[in-house]
Amino acid sequence: MEPPPAIEVRPANEVGAEDLAAVFGDRGAAAFCRCQRYKLAPGEAFRRFPVEERVARLHEQTRCGDPDATTTSGFVALLDGEPVGWCAVEPRPAYVGLVRHAKVPWEGRDEDRGDEGVWAVSCLLVRKGFRRRGVSRAMARAAVGFARERGARALEAYPMTTTSVLAEELHVGTVSIFAGAGFAEVSRPSKRRAVMRVELDDAAPHRHAG
Repeated sequence: MEPPPAIEVRPANEVGAEDLAAVFGDRGAAAFCRCQRYKLAPGEAFRRFPVEERVARLHEQTRCGDPDATTTSGFVALLDGEPVGWCAVEPRPAYVGLVRHAKVPWEGRDEDRGDEGVWAVSCLLVRKGFRRRGVSRAMARAAVGFARERGARALEAYPMTTTSVLAEELHVGTVSIFAGAGFAEVSRPSKRRAVMRVELDDAAPHRHAG
């Protein structure tokens, strides 16, 4: 039997722009968004700036290619050395759209939206051709350590409750993926979305990413 593929995760500042480009591709929803959906400032819209600007913003947010950077906005998964996955994980207030416009995280909950001690996974992306090989599950587990090492008190995710959706909707992951990483369901604001959370009370302040 062949050995299972080796999955490694690296903070995005420790990989190059070419690695991010490989993960996001050059067509489809990921290439279009470049993980900017929840990063747009008030009054901004995708139609108002080209994809080149979204790429530049992603590079700035991740500090890709700068291993000495003290901040980044997520990490990249490598499968046998090939960049195949992206996970966006930052303090929850860093996602302006999530705080201002999204309903899922807040429905029926009394939460301080400005609490930087609570982090969130906003995107869990795996390249086409590399799915169903354990990459998403590895990234969900890694997100817990990533947030804990940077001082998070808790980590949230907002996954789909079903896989019977458009492929691009699965960028938030699924309930089973996060349950396998130790997240517990907090609420189910709709039939298709859940709020899941893992407490990291033992987190010690380290370096701040985002």
